[in-house]
Amino acid sequence: MNNNSSRSLPVYVPVQTKRAFEEVAEQIREQLSLGLLKPGDRLPPERELAERFGLSRNTVREALRALEMSGLLELRKGATGGAFIREGQSDAVISGFNDLYRLGYILPDDLAEARLIVGIEIARLACQRATEEEMAALDENLDASDLAAARGDDALRLQVNLNFHALMAKAARNPVLIILIDALNDIHQQLLRVMIPAENTRIVAARRRIVRHLRDRDEDGAVRELREHLIALRKYYKAQESQSVADAADNAEVAEAQP
Repeated sequence: MNNNSSRSLPVYVPVQTKRAFEEVAEQIREQLSLGLLKPGDRLPPERELAERFGLSRNTVREALRALEMSGLLELRKGATGGAFIREGQSDAVISGFNDLYRLGYILPDDLAEARLIVGIEIARLACQRATEEEMAALDENLDASDLAAARGDDALRLQVNLNFHALMAKAARNPVLIILIDALNDIHQQLLRVMIPAENTRIVAARRRIVRHLRDRDEDGAVRELREHLIALRKYYKAQESQSVADAADNAEVAEAQP
C-alpha cells in the first residue's frame, strides 16, 4: 500500500458467512468509501489478507477476482505485482449496460431516448464550460469524419462520429455524464454496425452548427440543434429497423408456403 503517515490504515475483521468472498469484497469497498484506500493503493498480499479475514487464500482470491471484474481492482503479476485499487474507470458500467442490452432489457428506443436526455444536458453544460481547446477538438473530429467519409471508411467514420458525443461530454466536465455517454456509445456502436450509415454531409453540417452555438455560449441554440439532429438520426435508423422486421416476416411467410 502507498505510504501515507497521515492516513488511517484499513481494518479488516474476520468473516463468518456462507458466501464469505462477498463479505470480503464488501469490506474492501467500505474501506474505499471511507477513504482508507485510494486509487493506486496496493492491498496486502493474499496470505496476509487471508489471515486477517480468517479465511482461506482461495476465498480471498475469489473476492479479489470479483472486485477486478467490477472494475475496482487491477491484479498485476510478477515481483512488483499484487492487487491495486484502480483509477476511475467506466469499464464496469459499460459492461453492465451491454449485458442489459443483450438480455433485451435495453431496447433501441430506450437507448435513443436516453441519448437525447443526456445529450441535451451535456450541450447545456458544454456551452457553459467548454474551453477553446475543447471546441477545437470538436472541429478536428468533424474534419476527421469528413475525411473518413471521403475515403469510404464506414467503420472509422462510425467511431469518429460517436466520439463527437464523448468530446462533448468531456467539455461538460461531469464524470457521470462522461461515463454514461461511454456506455451509450458502446451499445450504439453495436446497433449501427448492421445499419446503412446516414448521409455524413448532413451529420457533419448539423454538428458544426452545434459547435458554433457552443462558441456563442448559446445554450438554447445548441439544445435545439442537438435535439433535431438526434431525432432525425433516430427516424432514419428506425425506418431501417422497421424494414428489417418486414423483410423477416416476408421471408418467414415464403418459407412456410414452401412444401
